[in-house]
Amino acid sequence: MAIDNIPEIYIEDKDKETDLFVYDFRMTSDVVKSKVNLSMNMFSFLQVGKKQVHFADASVMVNKEQSLLIKKGNWLWTELLDNENIYYCKLLFFSENMLRLFLEKYELKNTKSTVVAPFFIIENDGYISDYLNTLSKVNHFNSISKNRLLTVKFEEILLYLLAKYGANFESYLHALIATKVSSFKTMVESNVYSNLKLEEVAFLCNMSLSTFKRHFYKEYGVNPGKWIQDKRLDYAKSLMINKGLAASEVYFEVGYTNLSNFSNAFKNKFGFSPREISGNS
Repeated sequence: MAIDNIPEIYIEDKDKETDLFVYDFRMTSDVVKSKVNLSMNMFSFLQVGKKQVHFADASVMVNKEQSLLIKKGNWLWTELLDNENIYYCKLLFFSENMLRLFLEKYELKNTKSTVVAPFFIIENDGYISDYLNTLSKVNHFNSISKNRLLTVKFEEILLYLLAKYGANFESYLHALIATKVSSFKTMVESNVYSNLKLEEVAFLCNMSLSTFKRHFYKEYGVNPGKWIQDKRLDYAKSLMINKGLAASEVYFEVGYTNLSNFSNAFKNKFGFSPREISGNS
């Protein structure tokens, strides 16, 4: 699967560096788990559809009632259409330099927060709706005026979200420019029970598949494919026994694309089929 370098693929003048960039993203077909190299922090103001993002040690799903502020990095995006077969969001990209200037200008000191989540969920409201309407008009001006207005609009949305969410949002802003990186084991174990492929987990860890396998064997002393499969099958068994779920309700959640493959793998590991659990419950 190709990697989308964002926002570079949206920028017409590739040679010109930019600290702020706005892009209207629309599509008419679902995109499932596309690989994204996000080189700038980004607001994703969702207008129509649903968006899921897998991070190295977390995942989040939002609908048109919510938007996301996302830290730069290697992520997997799933974007789903609404009932009218359309997906639309307004994207606002900003550099770490712009964020540092903002924090200095308004004397927002580092709170030494432990916040490390790569995303912040924003509840859409009337103010944000009005904000996006005016943001859309910025592109109508010449380059100099456009850059000045974007700077003002960037500060406006940050100041509004600081007023709305207080210390939590301020802590997140500092986390965006923090250098702390999740440990390899944390990233692996956060995705054990996801439906991500091994190659996708490696991408989130910013590694090639071969490098990921070497790191994994060094940490765990076993092959990653077998280790992750065993963990996921154990989890599936637990869900079926403790929550009374059927195999058809758990196979996709633990990384299988069809029920038959899941049932075969389950029986090979435990010596009995998932159906026998349902029969005994």
